[in-house]
Amino acid sequence: MVAQVNIGIAAERVIAKLVAGLEIEFGSGAARALAARFLDAEECDFVWDARVCERWLGTLECGSQSEDDDAVELDRVAVIGCLDGSWYAAVSIVDGEGRARGLMARRSCASQGEAREAYAALR
Repeated sequence: MVAQVNIGIAAERVIAKLVAGLEIEFGSGAARALAARFLDAEECDFVWDARVCERWLGTLECGSQSEDDDAVELDRVAVIGCLDGSWYAAVSIVDGEGRARGLMARRSCASQGEAREAYAALR
């Protein structure tokens, strides 16, 4: 039997637990602000982990590299997701192992429908 979990729902639980843990440590007044700072600092990882859909856009062109460079191939990937109750569409930079390495763009959306339209327009 395989259990499937919507990663966006799991991300909401992580944020709720983060806020709850910060409330215990720093009080309710500071918890939400500290959680927002964590989200800002680790935005590319949270956006990637909370995605509900993704689409490969192409290889990230990094300029010229010599043959001696230990170049890491990076891809541009369009994602849509919901984080902390807000829908977004974004372009993530992802390595060959499927780990987020950066964020090129992120658009916050008022609804899932708006996020899907923005996601469809990403190139």
